Amino acid sequence: MTIRSVELTRRKSGVARAATVDERISTGRDRKRAIWIWVFLLPTVVLYGLYTIYPIIASYWYSLVEWNGFDAEQRFVGLQNYRAVFADPFFWNSFKVTLLFMLFVVPARVFLSLLLAIVLNSPKLPLVGLLRSAFFIPVVTTTAIIGVVMRFVLEPGSGPVNGILRAFGFETIDFLGDQNTALPTAAALYVWKFFGVTMIYWLAALQTIPQEIYEAARIDGAGVWQIFTTITLPLLKPFLLIITVLTVEETFHNFDLMYTLTGGGPYFHTEIIEIYIYRWAFAASIPQLGHASAAAVLFGLLVTVVGAIQLWGLYAGRRMRRSNP
Repeated sequence: MTIRSVELTRRKSGVARAATVDERISTGRDRKRAIWIWVFLLPTVVLYGLYTIYPIIASYWYSLVEWNGFDAEQRFVGLQNYRAVFADPFFWNSFKVTLLFMLFVVPARVFLSLLLAIVLNSPKLPLVGLLRSAFFIPVVTTTAIIGVVMRFVLEPGSGPVNGILRAFGFETIDFLGDQNTALPTAAALYVWKFFGVTMIYWLAALQTIPQEIYEAARIDGAGVWQIFTTITLPLLKPFLLIITVLTVEETFHNFDLMYTLTGGGPYFHTEIIEIYIYRWAFAASIPQLGHASAAAVLFGLLVTVVGAIQLWGLYAGRRMRRSNP
């Protein structure tokens, strides 16, 4: 072996040793970084486990026992709580009210917010930022506070809304106390409260449409309605499915507004499933957590089905966007 070959061999071995050292240093840094990441994530993981994962698992167990929440004894009854829930007409009434509420809310939120988003998406509209903020302000307001305030605003005796009606010669309307108007009134307030969320969804969707397409259509002589039906709507079809499914899922979680507005009344005409669960778990003279947990499990399955539809909607929306580049 020549001196040159020996020198090349030494250099190669030195480079290999240096590379090995660098790999060890890099691996050590990655491990330290991963440790610190988990250290910062640990509080979130612990709290999420205690206040989300554990209650979900416990609900499945409680749905199989008879327990009032105070006694130490929990008597196992199997599927008896589920049979009691299915046999309870008030559960099916709350299921019907929840679906009716959804039918009131979803079309109004989706289509009215679309029309408003089209108006607010115009670059020529003055004070567009201020208008967008004005419609979004109710979203950041506490829902329970809105419910309490609106009870006073819509109060039939001294509320300002009925005061205006009386001033113009109309009869007083008990918006939240009449079984015919309570649910539509609560739905209208819910739409107003969360209208800005759906509006933001639509604004984000509208901003994916290039302005050059609109300019070319105007040059060709297309009117406002033609632009809306031939350009805007076709390009928004993938987003329509996604936004609708998101809105449907959001309407299932309206306990705070409905409870502060009506508490489920009058005569259970606004008792959604969440209030039904609350009534059996906390508002009853003798709480029955097993019955309430069984209803909560069934409600969770309903939300899971909607979530599965949401995933399918997201997948279908992506396919539609790919087919319409």
